[in-house]
This record gives sequence, C-alpha cells and structure tokens, in this order.
Amino acid sequence: MADSDSLSDVVAIVTGGSRGLGASMARHIVAGGGKVVIADVLDEEGEQLASELGAAARYAHLDVTDRAQWDAAVARTVAEFDKITGLVNNAGISTGQFIEHEPLDHFRTVLDVNLVGVFNGLQAVIAPMRAAGGGSIVNISSAAGLMGLALTAGYGASKWAVRGLSKIAAVELGTDRIRVNSVHPGMTYTPMTAQVGIQQGEGNYPNTPMGRVGEADEIAGAVTYLLSRAASYVTGAEIAVDGGWTAGPTVKYVMGQ
Repeated sequence: MADSDSLSDVVAIVTGGSRGLGASMARHIVAGGGKVVIADVLDEEGEQLASELGAAARYAHLDVTDRAQWDAAVARTVAEFDKITGLVNNAGISTGQFIEHEPLDHFRTVLDVNLVGVFNGLQAVIAPMRAAGGGSIVNISSAAGLMGLALTAGYGASKWAVRGLSKIAAVELGTDRIRVNSVHPGMTYTPMTAQVGIQQGEGNYPNTPMGRVGEADEIAGAVTYLLSRAASYVTGAEIAVDGGWTAGPTVKYVMGQ
C-alpha cells in the first residue's frame, strides 16, 4: 500500500471501481491519505466498498459512455470533496474472437466503453482540474495496447487508441499542470480472470519472464505512483506492469552457456 500521506492532496474518481483492479486502486488511494469517488454501474458492490473505506470514499453511478453521467459524477466529487485532482479511467470490457468472427456491433460497443469512455472522462475533468491548479489522469490501457495480441480485435484496437490519446492529452494539457499517463497491465489475477482459469502463484503463467500473473495490488501501486507527488514530472509516459511480457519472448538459458 501507499505511504499514509503520499496522496494527501489527491481527490480522484476511479471508474470501474467497484471490484477487481478498480477496487484495489480505490483502496490504495484511501490508504495513501487521498479521497476517492468509486464510479461504476455495479451499484451494490460500489456502495459496499465505499462504506468499507469510510469517510474518504463515495460511490457514484456512472456509465462511462454517457457524458451527462460523467458531468454528474464530477459535480458530485467537487461537491463532496471541494475539488478533483485525479482520474483513473479504468472501466473497460474485453473481447475474445478472431477479427473475421467479431460482430460489428460488439466491436463498436468495446470501442464505445474502452475508448469513448476515456475521452468522455478526459473532457469532463479538464475544467475542474484546471481550477484546482492541476492534476493527474491515469488511463488504463493494456499489454494488448503495446503489442499485437490475437483474439483482441476490439479490445486491442481500443487499448492502442487509449495509449495514443493519453500522449495527445499529455501534450495539450501539460501547461495546465495536468499530467496524463497510461498504465499497461499484463495478465492479472482478479475474481473475473479466476473464472476463466487464471491462477495465482509462481510458474502459473510461463508466457512472462517472471513466470506468473500479476496481482491487483501491483497494478494499483503503479497507478497511485502516477497520482502522487512522486510523479510530478511524469507525463506522456506508458508504464507496462506485465512481468516483462511485452519486453520480448521468454528465453530459458543456463548461466555460463
């Protein structure tokens, strides 16, 4: 977890914050001394998490494809905590089909949530962050946004686009002291990935140099770093948190040979 005061100036919205990676991010923000608005369409789980985290947390219903709901979530954040200085665009949906089989409607739906949702969030927070004197936006892309990965037509395309949009926003918003970075998780253990057979522990994911999948707290650690004062000169960056997956193919060798 973050140091108890490293995020003391942070007031952040985390989309997709009710469970999985988003819930871990919300917990890290509060543990670091910050305040968080958990934004999601999973109302019951979001309300429970906000209650668990106490006075530093609130829950707001948010469909990221709906700009009016974005405006309401931002207004609620400012009303509850006086400002907004952080945004984690984490909400997203996945895909698992070859390009030739992916229905056009599904492709568009994935882009709408994963890319247009991020665009909506960027636009919604610029004015209040500017009024607060700056802030940090962290867009959750993916390892699939750093390399071509089969069976990810809509997902991969959206995550490559999030990577590019993050850099454009970093260039445009730098003089406002609004930092924009992207984080690229590899395969990570969450309740959702557990349902498709992903397991924790060493040796369970040989595709990566580290030989295992990531943990939600490891992704959240990178996110809270980018939200914190420690990253005050970091913008336009892309941080892979993937056990070396995108660094290159795994090679087995014996030292000295």
